[in-house]
Amino acid sequence: MKKQQLEIALQRLAPFSSRDPRLEQYSTPADIAGDIIWEAYTNGDIEGKRVADLGCGNGIFSIGSKLMGAAWVHGIDIDPKAVEVARENARSLGQEIEFSAGDVELLPGPFDTVIQNPPFGAQKRHADRTFIAKSLELAPRVYSLHNAGTEVFVARMVEGAGARCVPVKRFKFEIPYAFEFHRKAKETFSVVLLKFER
Repeated sequence: MKKQQLEIALQRLAPFSSRDPRLEQYSTPADIAGDIIWEAYTNGDIEGKRVADLGCGNGIFSIGSKLMGAAWVHGIDIDPKAVEVARENARSLGQEIEFSAGDVELLPGPFDTVIQNPPFGAQKRHADRTFIAKSLELAPRVYSLHNAGTEVFVARMVEGAGARCVPVKRFKFEIPYAFEFHRKAKETFSVVLLKFER
């Protein structure tokens, strides 16, 4: 599958609409998800690998990884409604993926690769720490999306765990109006893809 074909497939996934603002449930746009999965794929971290998607939402990273030849994929989200949407999205594309509802801390490993878009910590401070720590425990390669400007904090935490943190690329992440506290039809944030290696 070519990168453009991957993005087209991901654009067909149903979004998760019943969101909880406390969980910072913002869907990763298909073009950004496709770019991240393609990055991991070209680095040899997807095809034939065991991949975990922490905070899977509608399953976009899980499904994209399976489409690119992952041997086995597990997506986990604390919201059972999100997991239902992810399962239906996987079924719609004929992909066999294991999804579970629960805290990411409970997911057993090991995996070869983790791909994640953790909460940025806007509603609950340091909400991304659990995801960073767990991803490093689960796999030697992690692709993690973070709010631009937090790279130093994230790198310090990753290095403290004995791993390396490498900035890969930056994106403009659009978040449409979804909650009452939003002031505009959409907000655009700068985000950075970081790769953790151990």
